[in-house]
Amino acid sequence: MQRTHIAEVQPGGTCRVQGFLENIRDKRTMAFLVVRDITGKIQLTIDKAKRPDLAEIIPSLTLESVVTVEGPVLANPSVKLNGLEMLPNSLVLESKAEALPIQEDSAIDLRLDYRWLDLRSEKNTLIFQVQTALMQYIRNMLCEKNFIELHTPKLIGTASESGADVFELNYFDRKAYLAQSPQFYKQMAMAAGFERIYEIGPVFRAEKSYTNKHTTEYTSFDIEVSYIDSYRDIMRIEEELLTDALRMIKTRYGEAIQRLFGIEVVVPTLPFPEIKLADLYDELEKRYGFTVPETEKGDLNTESERMAFRYAQEVYGHEFLFVTNYGVDKRPFYHMRSAEGVPEGFDLYWRGIEITTGAQREHRYDILRQQADEKGLTEDVKFYMEFFRYGCPPHGGFGLGVDRLTMVLLNQVINQTMFLFRSPNRLSP
Repeated sequence: MQRTHIAEVQPGGTCRVQGFLENIRDKRTMAFLVVRDITGKIQLTIDKAKRPDLAEIIPSLTLESVVTVEGPVLANPSVKLNGLEMLPNSLVLESKAEALPIQEDSAIDLRLDYRWLDLRSEKNTLIFQVQTALMQYIRNMLCEKNFIELHTPKLIGTASESGADVFELNYFDRKAYLAQSPQFYKQMAMAAGFERIYEIGPVFRAEKSYTNKHTTEYTSFDIEVSYIDSYRDIMRIEEELLTDALRMIKTRYGEAIQRLFGIEVVVPTLPFPEIKLADLYDELEKRYGFTVPETEKGDLNTESERMAFRYAQEVYGHEFLFVTNYGVDKRPFYHMRSAEGVPEGFDLYWRGIEITTGAQREHRYDILRQQADEKGLTEDVKFYMEFFRYGCPPHGGFGLGVDRLTMVLLNQVINQTMFLFRSPNRLSP
């Protein structure tokens, strides 16, 4: 008999279900078991007098063991679990579980040690169902707009971007590095005439950060687009993608997210609000008396991000905020600069957390070389500079952390929205 997922079980027929034993109530004359698969749960009701063969098996069962069960399914309004019960004709113990080393309220480090057990909960399963749907919706939207999907190398011969915070490794007879981002290869695709590309893939950052939003390996969603007039063209693409994706998530998973996480999925309005960094600090001081030292005004720290969210909500009634006009020292050398020398880029904050950095790139070889010279990177990025010597369209793009996006959506910390978390202190499982 073919397996039936529990969510598809209907009363009036015989079916076969497989899953984990979530609950065992072994009474004197009756036994009540609950089996769980990824779609739901069902109660098994065993009359010991009528089924002594099954009654003999019950003492050997343990919680979280894997079973295969066949039998008729009946409607029973007295059963709290969906008003259904299965009366097993057969029960096979596929894999017996030992006593679990973690509970739902165990310390997070212990739960991460046994991540495969921690992931068995309905709440954790929903995290990855939502994350999958987010990427599916965004990928579908981009494909409809004729974007090409790329898979760029993660082993590279030169330290990418700034040259700092990279993992170095031996590559036969020379050094190699794990890519901090697909940035250089996205731009190579623009020089190749691909015009519109995206990638969803791993990136690596050798940062010794121990916050609830940093990790040394994560999944990044990146796009790059040619023939743009301004970095605001990239902002418009991103806000439309996120708005449409969140609308679909709300429709498909909104009720489950509200039930399990207590979070309402808010579909944002367009356009997203935008403010220059210096103006934002002026507003925070004027409205809330919030100040930071002048030396820190080139970026946002955790507290200023939190205040920026308050400002966005109170002034714009919005969860998102684009911040522009960062200083040259805070932006990579390949960002285009205005006539006044201001980088033509942005960060996007959602609920006070940075989720995106984007920009128009410098595509003119002479200017790009000059900007690389300023930061002492010319030799390090020599292979990258070659992309621009033979003609390259004006272009720009952004990178967005998939795990962080999910983290903000569900109000979690980063180690809960990654299948397996990596940090300076964690390399296993």
